[in-house]
Formats: sequence, C-alpha cells, structure tokens
Amino acid sequence: MRKIANTLILSMAAFVAASPAHAAGEYGFVSLRNSDFVVLVAFICFFALLVYLKVPGKIGGMLDTRADGIKSELDEARALREEAQSLLASYERKQKEVQEQADRIVAQAKQEADAAAEQAKADLQTSIARRLQAAEDQIASAEGAAIKEVRDRAVTIAIAAAREVIAKQMTAADGNKLIDDAIAAVDAKLH
Repeated sequence: MRKIANTLILSMAAFVAASPAHAAGEYGFVSLRNSDFVVLVAFICFFALLVYLKVPGKIGGMLDTRADGIKSELDEARALREEAQSLLASYERKQKEVQEQADRIVAQAKQEADAAAEQAKADLQTSIARRLQAAEDQIASAEGAAIKEVRDRAVTIAIAAAREVIAKQMTAADGNKLIDDAIAAVDAKLH
C-alpha cells in the first residue's frame, strides 16, 4: 500500500515538473482548462480515494482469503486423492482375493466333477454287472424251466406210452393182482 502511495506521489511530482515541457496552449499545464491536467488531477484523486477507502488492503485481503480458500481446497483435494488411492488399493486387494477364491472354487468344482464322473462310471459298471447277472439268472431260470418242462413232457409221454403198452399187454387178472400188491405195500408203509 505504501508502494502505491509512493508511486502516486512520484508520478504527480514528475507531471508537475514536466509542466513547462508539456504546456498546452496559452494556459500552461497547471490549469483547469488543460485537459491533461484535469485528467491527472482526477486520476490522482481517484487513487487517493481508493487509498483512503483502503481498497488495496481490501483487495489484498480478498486475494489472501481466496488464496487461503484455494489452498484449503487443494489440501482437501489432496486428502480426497489419497483416500481414493487407498480405496482403490483396498478394492484391488479385495478383487485379487475374490479372484483367488473364485479360482479355488473352480478348482474344487472341477475336482468334485471329476470325482462325480468317476463315481458315476463306477456306479454304471456296477449297474451293468448287476444287470448282466440278472440277465444270466433269468437265462438260467428259463433254461431250468425249459428243461423241467421237457422232462415233464417226456414223463407224461412215457406214462402215456407205458399205459398203452400195459393196457395192451395186461389182462384183468394181472391188473387185480397189481392192485392187491399196491394196497398191501401202502398198508405196510402206513402201519
């Protein structure tokens, strides 16, 4: 502020000293009819009024306040930047942990799938063996039933053939004798 006042005083002194050199017309430099002088006086009065009203101090204060505000905003932005960087690092760590966990889950799922495939293969082999055994049992049972049926049929045919042969060769007396022998044998077995 003192610099401005000193500058104004020096400027005014320079203009007053230079008045003979700058004399405009018949009135000279220091005259209210000289427009240069009027402008100089108005300029000096304007700056004097600004200094009296402490405008340079107020402007300086406003600039200092603005500088402080900008500094605090920069500090806040720096703090926010550091916080954002720490959050980013935290999220990157979490993402890495989640990726590792996902990889472990995928590996475990693959192992379980392989184990399930092996178990399914073993179960399939067991099922095939069981079905083969059931088929063999059915074949053996059908074979046994067929053999029994053939035997039964052979026995039935043999009995029928024997009946016809016996009926043709046997007489009534031989038949009565066989009946009496059979009754005696049954009676002996029952008593």
